[in-house]
Amino acid sequence: NGPSGICLSYLLSGYRPYLSPEAIHPNPVLHTKLEEARHLSIVDQDLEYLSEGLEGRSSNPVAVLFDTLLHPDADFGYDYPPVLHWKLEQHNYIPHIVLGKGPPGGAWHSMEGSMLTISFGDWMELPGLSFKEWAASKRRNIKSDRVMPEEIACYYKHYVKVMGLQKNFRDNVYITSVSRLYREKDDEGTSQRNEDISTQHLEMEDGQKSLTKRNWEVRGYQRATDGSHVPFCLFAENVALATGTFDSPGRLQVEGEDFPFVLHSMSDFGAAISKGKLRGKADPVLIVGAGLTAADAVLCAYNNNIPVVHVFRRRVTDTSLIFKQLPKKLYPEYHKVYHMMCTQSHSMDSNQHSAYTSFPEHNVLSFKPEMKCVLQSASGLKKILKFSVALVLIGSHPNLFFLKDQGHSIGHHSDQPITCKGNPIEIDPYTYECTKEANLFALGPLVGDNFVRFLKGGALGIARCLAIRQKKKHELIESGDGGGDGVP
Repeated sequence: NGPSGICLSYLLSGYRPYLSPEAIHPNPVLHTKLEEARHLSIVDQDLEYLSEGLEGRSSNPVAVLFDTLLHPDADFGYDYPPVLHWKLEQHNYIPHIVLGKGPPGGAWHSMEGSMLTISFGDWMELPGLSFKEWAASKRRNIKSDRVMPEEIACYYKHYVKVMGLQKNFRDNVYITSVSRLYREKDDEGTSQRNEDISTQHLEMEDGQKSLTKRNWEVRGYQRATDGSHVPFCLFAENVALATGTFDSPGRLQVEGEDFPFVLHSMSDFGAAISKGKLRGKADPVLIVGAGLTAADAVLCAYNNNIPVVHVFRRRVTDTSLIFKQLPKKLYPEYHKVYHMMCTQSHSMDSNQHSAYTSFPEHNVLSFKPEMKCVLQSASGLKKILKFSVALVLIGSHPNLFFLKDQGHSIGHHSDQPITCKGNPIEIDPYTYECTKEANLFALGPLVGDNFVRFLKGGALGIARCLAIRQKKKHELIESGDGGGDGVP
């Protein structure tokens, strides 16, 4: 129930985007295509035709298309308004249910609150509700275009309420298995039900239950207010995976990594600081990683006067470092970290840099019980460092334990775990349906779209696919062939 799931629910609830009467898209070729079918919503148009020739910072063409309709020419620094306006068309409602571990907003509710998000507030917004207008209505004083994670979490929660999506959302839900069913129609009467999580939204309305194919069985439990676990079992024709990438922190897989003084999250580090565990410690904090979360940890330690030893595998000149992709004016704090990474290396006079020392091109070989770490340089030299606490921040991976083989079979490389960069779920680029598993869809970080800007395209692709299938169902009913077992 993060931004991916919320946006998909918005479209499945019948909200439809149309080209605004006065809008002119800055891309003349795209604008001509949009004019050709002005009377149709974008959901009812050929997404492959519309996205042809477009370029952007996602490898998924529909993500690039929807982004340029919502934020035209955003990557060129322009702040053009969306060229779309939205209509609620009740007849386009597709029954669905959104299951999430916490309140709507997903991982945004558990992100470290002290850091600004990497994206602008406008880029975090969902269709139909301007983030700036919402922030102004809350009398929030936004000094920067970039905002705090808790602001975003609050916006997503409010979005579900104001758009009338709550009836489709079930919070505090934990999924234990999602499995494909192979059952005869005669067996369908044995469906298990649980009163705490209604299954009525999964069925066709107007008594057309026979048309909802029970392709999937979803099992889990809901945490009640008294802390007890209430089990449930749902049947669904289609399942969309929108679980993001924050489930399992990346691990070094080295000796000693399970010691209690080796942490893997910013929240654990923040808790250690707030409890005063690191106050007055002579030994530095050891931070492993060269991404933005590691940079956040460096800043957090630096701002709390805690000395830092910063270890990372890459060269500081590596063009794939995230800092190289961030404009200095917009992200001064991250460039401050990058500057220290470059200029305060251990190979220089480290006595001058007691507050921060970097170890580029180094790997961690092991952690020792006496709070020491063995490092190895690119040339093979080993070094032992003493530290107060270690923080391993080398990315995170999805946890699809509830799928058969943990979802390995649906990735681009079926012998490897699903990861957002190296092995995303393989999908049809226009419908977001898994190429290796029919009636299973995926969107967001699971298919490589880590930015909220681009995950909205997944919702568009899935909504169009399901709308087409629903239309075919109704045509079957009208032609008198509706007594079968769903879509052929």
